[in-house]
Amino acid sequence: MSQPRSRGRAVLRHLAAPALALAVVATLPAATRPAPAPAADPWAALAPVSVSYAKPTGGEVKGNFLSYNDFHGAIDPPAGSGAVVNGTPAGGVEYLATWLKKLRAEAKAEGRVTTTVGAGDRIGATPLVSAAFHDEPTIELMDEIGLEISSVGNHEFDEGVDELIRLNKGGCHPVDGCQDGDGFAGAKFTYLAANTISKKTKLPILPPVDVKFVGGVPVGFVGVTLEGTPGIVNPAGITSVTFKDEVETANKWGGLLKLFGVKAMVLLVHEGGAQSPPPSTPGVSDCANFSGPIVDIVKGLRPEFGLVVSGHTHRFYSCSLPNSSGQPSVVTSAGNNGQLITDVDYSLNRRTGRFTGISARNVIVENGVRNADGTWQQTSPGVYARNPDLVDAGAKALADKYRTAVAPIANKVVGKISADIVRDALPNGESPLGDVIADAQLAYTKSNGAQIALMNPGGVRASMSYGASAGGEAPGEVTYGEAFAVQPFNNLVVTQTFTGAQLKNVLEQQFVGFNGQTAQRILQVSAGLTYSYDSTAPAGSRVSALALNGTPIDPAASYKVTTNDFLANGGDGFTELKGGTGRTTAPGFDVDALVAYVGAGDPVAPGPANRITRLG
Repeated sequence: MSQPRSRGRAVLRHLAAPALALAVVATLPAATRPAPAPAADPWAALAPVSVSYAKPTGGEVKGNFLSYNDFHGAIDPPAGSGAVVNGTPAGGVEYLATWLKKLRAEAKAEGRVTTTVGAGDRIGATPLVSAAFHDEPTIELMDEIGLEISSVGNHEFDEGVDELIRLNKGGCHPVDGCQDGDGFAGAKFTYLAANTISKKTKLPILPPVDVKFVGGVPVGFVGVTLEGTPGIVNPAGITSVTFKDEVETANKWGGLLKLFGVKAMVLLVHEGGAQSPPPSTPGVSDCANFSGPIVDIVKGLRPEFGLVVSGHTHRFYSCSLPNSSGQPSVVTSAGNNGQLITDVDYSLNRRTGRFTGISARNVIVENGVRNADGTWQQTSPGVYARNPDLVDAGAKALADKYRTAVAPIANKVVGKISADIVRDALPNGESPLGDVIADAQLAYTKSNGAQIALMNPGGVRASMSYGASAGGEAPGEVTYGEAFAVQPFNNLVVTQTFTGAQLKNVLEQQFVGFNGQTAQRILQVSAGLTYSYDSTAPAGSRVSALALNGTPIDPAASYKVTTNDFLANGGDGFTELKGGTGRTTAPGFDVDALVAYVGAGDPVAPGPANRITRLG
């Protein structure tokens, strides 16, 4: 890790086409999203995914892709309710490494060349073992386990563009230096960011495409994040870039790849969908009742994109959707946290260079030990025994280095809770943990005169479990690591002054259709603030009965409101929160507010989640 890493001649060969493509991109007209091909029933023939195209006329080349998305620095096996996938304990980087090696060996035995790829969010919203070192551990572990290509996701921008560039290129953190004492060489795998455009150069900030040769046949990769990234990351870190349309970008770079003779393409896109109801097993999905942005993205793609590796929604699926030609493209997602791997076998026509067949399945990254009756061993309720035979020694050694370094901080008991406090929202959009976090931030800023606190639900990343965890604390005790898992973004806590009319406008902006809001996001509110809403009412008039401690909010009066700086800068589309005055910033970060709250006295109980009344 202390020595510079060399990408080698093979990668230079892979990047030759992208470099030339960058030089000629300005000569091509801007692409537009084509209208979807007519189809009587686009879901009619969507079987568990195995797609065949034209029969080979010049011999076939066999290959294999292994993919996973939304890893989020999940170095340790997920705990609590997230520890299992369909009842099977799964995840942890040393187990992910083992299953990747196993699947690569199986592919090799069949004469298939494997490429390991991803669809964004390798980093960001990470546990303390990664976040304490600015996610350098995750980058190093992705190299260790053989990741080769990944698109960026929205969370790659959590600490801004400059920090993403540093993690890609290497070098010590500009403020904290190299905390592990042995330098940081950056990512050996290739990060792709085709639709993240520098305002200065008008070019992608990272390579837009990569090319691998499989049995002499080129396979092209285009990597994009969702166009909506600016609305869900802190705006302060992305002022130097713009994010372009996913389909237009993919088709533009796909056209350039085709000019260089690449006829088989893979889109790595950090955007996705969901099946309702969710598939019963990770390995098979037919995309019935499937919805989400990925459907329209695939509809607009060039037919050369035979495979679309997606993410962002944290759902798993492996199915096919019609592209712009009406032909099927295989579409996959491996859930999140390294608990699944998508195993994709494909064949190429050696003469035409096109895909002749693609099949995909999701494989669980099992990490547990079975009892004689087939059940999974548990060391305590909800805590699963780990199988030492499934541990990859190299990945474990690297992970253990950082686990050891962070353990004194992560395992420190900082407070107590009286029961599980979950992040899951009730029908009114409020959650018990959302209430607790809002109350914590209000208490943290009382000295600044705060009267109200608001918390974005997307910033609540994990529930708080009453039971003991691997840290060894007693039931009900909360460690710093557990608190950090709830709020891992290191957002600042700021207080601003708003009029009552502005506050109502902020709450109106929770709903689709108000001031450009495109998704419904119910802010979590502190004790004392109450209101009702009717999501079916006209935009701008959905919030009613807004009161503070029982007294109606006066539109002309001033109120001091606390949020994190992500919201205060207009994150999640709450542009109304940029209009506050007299901004003051509390010391420390949002996690410090939570730590202070759970450690202030008696065990903290779950929030009531009854401060907001839903009328319709």
